[in-house]
Amino acid sequence: VRRPAASDGPRVVLEGSLLARVNTTDKMVVIGASTGGTEAIKEVLEALPAETPGTMIVQHMPEKFTRAFAERLNTICRMEVREAQGGEILHPGLALVAPGNKHLLVRRDGARYVSLVKDGPPVHHQRPSVDVLFNSVAKHVGVSAVGVLLTGMGADGAAGLLAMRQAGARTVAQDEATSVVYGMPREAARMGAAGIILPLDGIAAEITRSLQAMSVPCTRAAP
Repeated sequence: VRRPAASDGPRVVLEGSLLARVNTTDKMVVIGASTGGTEAIKEVLEALPAETPGTMIVQHMPEKFTRAFAERLNTICRMEVREAQGGEILHPGLALVAPGNKHLLVRRDGARYVSLVKDGPPVHHQRPSVDVLFNSVAKHVGVSAVGVLLTGMGADGAAGLLAMRQAGARTVAQDEATSVVYGMPREAARMGAAGIILPLDGIAAEITRSLQAMSVPCTRAAP
């Protein structure tokens, strides 16, 4: 079941987003979640194929717990899942989880995307923050990205998802009926940040469909 999100509103051209509108050999998936998100992320990742493009994940979670979360996902998902250390080259089949108490971003290195882990003030009282990741993806990846905002309390990720949509990315938010806490996805829907709103069990298929619809093939082998 699909239903359209709210109106886009005015389109904003982000500073530095011109490069992000140029197709590269890589695509990217980014996922943000908070309360209820560990199981929601697990359900989405389990359903994605091993060759899914490089994926970055922010789950609001304290230090030490994020590594255990990534290790658990790695045992049950077809993709390789690791806690991000910073400096990883994103490639198909790799998913990175933001470490607790650090922000996770992406930077552009020619036609490649590289992870960046750094300190910085909390955003929406959160570190890692979904908005920090999504805003970096809007700036550096743009049309080659798919952004997903899952269950969670508060508003973190909504503005970043809007920035991604305005940069040409495909954007998805979880619906109210399947969210443990309909806070972050609700704010995304209210802002017109989500191109589509779906129940949790439809999100992985939508990610795959969106990636297939992109004009850029994802064929570069892992380094």
